[in-house]
Amino acid sequence: MEPDIIPYEEKAVLLKALAHPLRLKIVRGLLVCGCRNVSCIEEKTGQSQSCISQHLSKLRAAGIVRAERSGNEVYYTIADPSVAAVVAALLGEREEDYH
Repeated sequence: MEPDIIPYEEKAVLLKALAHPLRLKIVRGLLVCGCRNVSCIEEKTGQSQSCISQHLSKLRAAGIVRAERSGNEVYYTIADPSVAAVVAALLGEREEDYH
């Protein structure tokens, strides 16, 4: 395998994880509003808890979000700061407007 292929593969994983409207909406919400739990994301998106959890699992696997437990709640934050630039470019927004 050529050494320069690795960054392309990593970026492809990132783009594949963001290539679903709900996951993109979740990531943007985390960028704009900061740390959130599943209940908050459920309220903002109108999707079920199980649906949100499945998408968060895919985002975690791609290294886009991380989870931190606080008591009975799990809070999600953006793990990869480079995601902000990608989401801003996709949505025609300014990266500076994100937390």
